[in-house]
Amino acid sequence: MSQSLVDDPTEAALGPARPRGAAPDPVPGRRADAGRVLRFLVRRPGLLLSVVVLVLVVLAAFRPGLFSSRDPLKGVPTENFRGPSGAHWFGTDELGRDVFARVVHGAQLSLKATLIAVLVAFVVGGLLGLVAGFVGRWVDDALMRFVDVLLSIPALFLSLALVTALGYGTVKVAVAVGIASVASFARVARAEVLRVRQAVFVEASRSCGARWYSVLGRHVLPNAAGPVIVLATLDFGASILAVSALSFLGYGAPPPAPEWGTLISEGRNYLATAWWLTALPGLAIAATVLATNRVARALDGEWSRQR
Repeated sequence: MSQSLVDDPTEAALGPARPRGAAPDPVPGRRADAGRVLRFLVRRPGLLLSVVVLVLVVLAAFRPGLFSSRDPLKGVPTENFRGPSGAHWFGTDELGRDVFARVVHGAQLSLKATLIAVLVAFVVGGLLGLVAGFVGRWVDDALMRFVDVLLSIPALFLSLALVTALGYGTVKVAVAVGIASVASFARVARAEVLRVRQAVFVEASRSCGARWYSVLGRHVLPNAAGPVIVLATLDFGASILAVSALSFLGYGAPPPAPEWGTLISEGRNYLATAWWLTALPGLAIAATVLATNRVARALDGEWSRQR
């Protein structure tokens, strides 16, 4: 008598085999990645707090109505110079305007300028470093001497010179700050391109007859972009300080626009009697910069070492 079913001991031990052609289930991998990220954050309370602060700042920049329904430009003269309280968390200014509402709405202007500055530095500096590292020879020498000239000038002085030439305004301040940061991005991008260009897989691709733009797009750019992106995260905090400094000096959006630097500049005249006009917007700037630097440090070393 023939047996129609034969038990497979391997199948009994390992379970039924997956049908041929079936796609693997992506859910376990995603759950593992999410669990790894969650454990990474839980073990670092400072990093978790920094992420929360950045999320709140981004929400305030794009949805200020979630945090305050008050008009940042409308004041009540009878409520001027009120200290921090339940009705006015950050107090009121000399015109009776709610300082918390002005800080929340000012996040949109300050972060907009910061994003433009980082984008300008990332694109221009990354392209200079990419061309210098990939082409080499006299092109590398010429571009790096230009970068050395930029590095020899203090960033704030260079930003002041550029914004004086370009004119006042949030966008012009952002462009000036971005150009002042081009040199550091160009240096990092060039170093990474030189490192990747000498790798074995790049030499093998060239020996197989791959064209230069294929090598650049498929091998050099993906493997050299990581450190430049981390530098952009680090430069975000420095750009916030630079934009706020130029706004403090009066080069940003004209009053009554509630830029963070402008708020501190307006409040310094009343520092002896109304400390909150300067201290609380300054605390918001400091918290944002520290949170950005903490997240950038985690991306730069801690996360890569854990992986």
